[in-house]
Amino acid sequence: MSTQPTWAIETSGLVKVYGRTRAVDGLDLKVPAGLVYGILGPNGAGKSTTIRMLATLLRPDGGTARIFGHDVLGEPDSVRRRISVTGQYASVDEGLTGLENLVLMGRLQGYSWARARARATELIDGFGLGDARDRLLRTYSGGMRRRLDIAASIVVTPDLLFLDEPTTGLDPRSRTQVWDIVRALVEAGTTVLLTTQYLDEADQLADRIAVIDQGRVIAEGTTGELKSSLGSDVLRLRLQDARWRPEAERFLSAELGVTVHPGSDPTTLTARVTDTQAVMRALAGLSRTAVEVRDFSLGQSSLDEVFLALTGHKADDQHTGKTSEEEAA
Repeated sequence: MSTQPTWAIETSGLVKVYGRTRAVDGLDLKVPAGLVYGILGPNGAGKSTTIRMLATLLRPDGGTARIFGHDVLGEPDSVRRRISVTGQYASVDEGLTGLENLVLMGRLQGYSWARARARATELIDGFGLGDARDRLLRTYSGGMRRRLDIAASIVVTPDLLFLDEPTTGLDPRSRTQVWDIVRALVEAGTTVLLTTQYLDEADQLADRIAVIDQGRVIAEGTTGELKSSLGSDVLRLRLQDARWRPEAERFLSAELGVTVHPGSDPTTLTARVTDTQAVMRALAGLSRTAVEVRDFSLGQSSLDEVFLALTGHKADDQHTGKTSEEEAA
């Protein structure tokens, strides 16, 4: 009697080379079935290239990859029957209505006209697009287009759905709607591999996360495991006035013996610390200076701070220049 493989995705030493660039450089992954698995990394880290290889859209140059036990090179048809892909750009047709797009997708996947229309109607209503079902796609907002794109990818419900940066460019309300859709898919039994540059998105959705850089996994675990991996707490300080920040930064750096980082808000400072008593002494000393502190907190590192420690820069500082992998895509 056959059993369902434990791993939705297994890769070992996966490699993809473009000229002199190793876009994916010995990638090892084990993704359990039945959850959201997030992949984080800077632009050019190899995220999209990895998805294209796993989805049989791109041939690896080395290593192995299996989807539910099926080899992506040796059994591509078996892999394709288990997966669906929603890329960074909408794959739906702007010249058709929302309903027509989904009916067309159903027909392409072998449904009869009646079954395709029934499934399209079910998805249109389920994704909150019923009022726009007969409107041309070119009239849809970005969030509506993204929801329709995801709906098109699950006309036939996949065992594994690849979501490549699904909420890039969406407003907060539309992002939240996409998050709800992803959660519902997983509850219904679909495994989701999610790539994203939004750390709050990974924090909200992913059961486990792999951080990749330069084509390799550099950290892996739950969000809690990643946050605790730094082995330190984070002091977050907010000042009454931004003009005091240089003085507070110098004082705390000298007292704590650590690097103090300015925050994105000109009144904030952060520092990774290991000695709680030293922090309290430093704050007491700071209170005796002219610096006025509005509030402070001491707690676990954020995912953004983990990303900074692992990759050397913040997620919102990622470069936007295209790499060899993006140009070849």
